[in-house]
Amino acid sequence: MAHTGTTRLETQLLHSGIAEFNPKTQSAPVALPSMRTSTVRFASLEALDHALADKADGERIATYGRSGMDTHAALEEVFCELEGTQRAFLAPSGLSAVTLVFMALLNAGDHVIVADCVYGPVRHLDKTVLRRMGIEVSYCRAEPGALESQVRPNTRMLYVESPGSLLMEMLDLPALAEFARRHKLVLAADNTWGAGYVYRPLDLGVDVSAVAGTKYIGGHSDLMLGAVMANDPELVRRLNETHYAMGYSISADDAWLALRGVRTLPIRMRQHAENALRVCEFLASRPETARIYHPAWPQDPGHALWQRDCHGSNGMLSVELALDHAQARRFVNALTLYGIGYSWGGFESLVQLVEHAPLTQHSYWGGGDNAVVRLHIGLEAVEDLVADLAQALDKARA
Repeated sequence: MAHTGTTRLETQLLHSGIAEFNPKTQSAPVALPSMRTSTVRFASLEALDHALADKADGERIATYGRSGMDTHAALEEVFCELEGTQRAFLAPSGLSAVTLVFMALLNAGDHVIVADCVYGPVRHLDKTVLRRMGIEVSYCRAEPGALESQVRPNTRMLYVESPGSLLMEMLDLPALAEFARRHKLVLAADNTWGAGYVYRPLDLGVDVSAVAGTKYIGGHSDLMLGAVMANDPELVRRLNETHYAMGYSISADDAWLALRGVRTLPIRMRQHAENALRVCEFLASRPETARIYHPAWPQDPGHALWQRDCHGSNGMLSVELALDHAQARRFVNALTLYGIGYSWGGFESLVQLVEHAPLTQHSYWGGGDNAVVRLHIGLEAVEDLVADLAQALDKARA
């Protein structure tokens, strides 16, 4: 990375992972090109021997195209800057990054405790792969008092997501880190919500951070990407070996798209967050609103933790509406600026009607018959987004 003379992340993200000057022409492109290759050439057998030795010592050395060249290395450097880590491992999606964490750090016969607010596909990973591999998984409210009864002699890891999926439950990561240390557990966290910019779990005591770069890192809804970060040398070694053994790779073009997206990450996330709070203010004024789930919203139960641990927010929120199922469907279908879709983190606004079945798996959910809608507040004019919500709510109650 270029020496910027600053520790401010906004500046570092613009100067990290950039192209080196050509020693002959003394020039360099502003945007690092997408460097695609399947094969790496070496000038001599001695050069290959040296590269293999460095790789065996755990260094990030490209000896084959699967590990990527300069474009991949630049993106890994950016993830290290974001998360405050020494090593980052790229994966083809957020879920594949989560899978890497489980497969690298657990063995057959091990037990892992998973926060019950976790990203839904983790339960599918458990049901279809981890059980078959002889790895036991139990789910629990991610609070030290509740977790104590879940620890077994073979428990090796605590896996959490903060804020949690669907209901944005903020977790007390320093308290969970102390609990994990006391029980000699690895603490791993899904930090897709914070993207390393507004939330840095490793600074709060977490051992391993996983991020879906598909979301705010890319920022344009045009790539699939995951990453896993760690500092501890033993954890890095295990992640490195499993990453290589599982054949993980991403395209150079996707790495390039992520590098392009991350340059504007700070201003995008600030605008998403500002728009989301404006939407919260509007929703709070509506009689249909029973509860708003958004940690930056002052009335959210996790607001104090958000104030203590985060440096900002984003566009994710859920809202509990006093609507029956048919009214909730009318509301979603009446929206014109919110696309109906599962992802988030791009420039666009999205909506998802949350079914009650997955909500019942969250101890944070208070129950009841009200509809829950998840919104990603995009970068459109917030006045238009609010007006769209207003007309859809009116139609739902008509």
